[in-house]
Amino acid sequence: MFIGAIVFGLYKFGYQNLALEAIFKEYYTDLSSKKSLVMRLKLGLRKKEKLMHDVVIRNGTIYDGSGKAPYTADIAIKSQSIAKIAGTIREAATVEIDANGLAVAPGFINMLSWANESLIEDGRSQSDIRQGVTLEVMGEGNSMGPWNDALKADRIARQGDIKYDITWSKLSDYLRFLVKKGISTNVASFVGATTIRRNVMGDENRAPNKAELNRMQDLVKEAMREGAIGISSALIYAPAFYAKTDELIALAKIAAEHNGMYASHLRSEGSTFLEALDEFLHIAEQTKIRAEIYHLKAAGKPNWRKMNDAIKKIEQARSLGLPITASMYMYTAAATGLDASMPPWVQEGGEKAWIERLKDEKIRAKVKREMTHNSKDWENGFMHAGAEGILLTEFKSEKLKPLTGKTLAAVATERGTSPEDTIIDLVIEDSSQVGVIYFWMCEENLKKQIALPWISLCSDASSLAAEGVFLKSSKHPRAYGNVARFLGKYVREEKIISLPEAIRRLTSLPATNMKIDRRGFLKPGYFSDIVIFDPDKIIDHSTFESPHQYSTGVKHVLVNGVQVIKDAEHTGAFPGQMVNGPGQHRLPG
Repeated sequence: MFIGAIVFGLYKFGYQNLALEAIFKEYYTDLSSKKSLVMRLKLGLRKKEKLMHDVVIRNGTIYDGSGKAPYTADIAIKSQSIAKIAGTIREAATVEIDANGLAVAPGFINMLSWANESLIEDGRSQSDIRQGVTLEVMGEGNSMGPWNDALKADRIARQGDIKYDITWSKLSDYLRFLVKKGISTNVASFVGATTIRRNVMGDENRAPNKAELNRMQDLVKEAMREGAIGISSALIYAPAFYAKTDELIALAKIAAEHNGMYASHLRSEGSTFLEALDEFLHIAEQTKIRAEIYHLKAAGKPNWRKMNDAIKKIEQARSLGLPITASMYMYTAAATGLDASMPPWVQEGGEKAWIERLKDEKIRAKVKREMTHNSKDWENGFMHAGAEGILLTEFKSEKLKPLTGKTLAAVATERGTSPEDTIIDLVIEDSSQVGVIYFWMCEENLKKQIALPWISLCSDASSLAAEGVFLKSSKHPRAYGNVARFLGKYVREEKIISLPEAIRRLTSLPATNMKIDRRGFLKPGYFSDIVIFDPDKIIDHSTFESPHQYSTGVKHVLVNGVQVIKDAEHTGAFPGQMVNGPGQHRLPG
């Protein structure tokens, strides 16, 4: 009994092996019985130890998300949460990870993800999870709900290589659908102002009446109560372009009442960049809402100089107490559709109406004239990039897929048509917006933005796999390399900011901005979303010419305590969950 009490006491305080040997040397003289009992007790202790922790990460260099200097420690995980962080954790675990020489950080957050459809096709989220991304935040202007019957039919008609049935109407039901299907990353979403507008007004170019605006506000309220992060807009695109400032203020006020954010792709990033920024700041000031600029940029060489003034405006607003932040990606090229090269008026009524108008020779001639001039009324992607600076990446039509990876200039030459005619012809022939990459930013501004402490990261891209249906299209390399390029090229090689600060930008900054629960830091009680990577080796490999290449340097990734990446390979695990915004926590569903 006495020996048992000693064993129990020493075991409880973590000195199991040393205690056993000392006790048996003292009290047992028969070697065979001593060995037998030691083995039996050690076995029993190990079984008990497995119950204490699911995972222990040992000897890692901890970057806790705060931006402070790292320290060496062990991390214990029980169920979905971090149970303990200590210099040495003596207890054993079911899974032991040796992180010696590696950085251990909170899981990275992608503030603008277009994984909406790619996660339906492949829940592994390969291109992002291999970079340490554990949370995809979706919903730039358009969100996967709420959808009425007309929006569902439109989405089905516009599906490309990825086909799926629509079994949901609400945004929250879409996120739950992903979780039930199986995803490796966590997911969250803004509710899109464009989606809200289309539910009530379709694609009409007019202001809502009072009843329509009330209905739009009710839809925002419902989405916020069901977990949306906030309300978002993408104002260069039709029909979002048709929304005036007062409409956006009315919707943002509802999100603010539920402690949500307003995030926006500004009405212009080029010719009227500063005016569009003023509109954004006005919305934030009028609603007192936390406000984030999606993928901050100055597009088109004549507009690059405007970034300095934009930064001054933002920092002045922040100094006055407005909670303004922004996200960005690590490339000087954007990716969207050829719709960004045509005036919004021709796109009224939706994609089918747009394409039918383009078949009218008089309308076509007018569109071509407007495409060849910069305008203060709309964002002209064609003028910002030029024919040589537009790379064709995604087609619905199998007939047109051979053009993938060619520049607009090259295709226009092959066809013997002007670049403007080629753009219009491709849209008509493909019956789609046609996915393209626009080369229209500069490296100097990119580096300037990285240095800003209120900038987080977004890929503005899907999360893909380098296989299957994803190989039918080319992609912007940001889908495969955005985070790794940030940490490898701009942090390690160019030393624009420190590694602790870089990790803060990827973790606690966006988590705090969105006010999401217990994520973004390494702290006891927080969800165990954790990335373990080699800071000396992490790097991107994806290029514009050969985009489908995974980044390297991430060794292990855990999502909600489950290992998804082990020794740089995907385990096939799907522990991803829906992450709710603060409105869901404050108000009853």
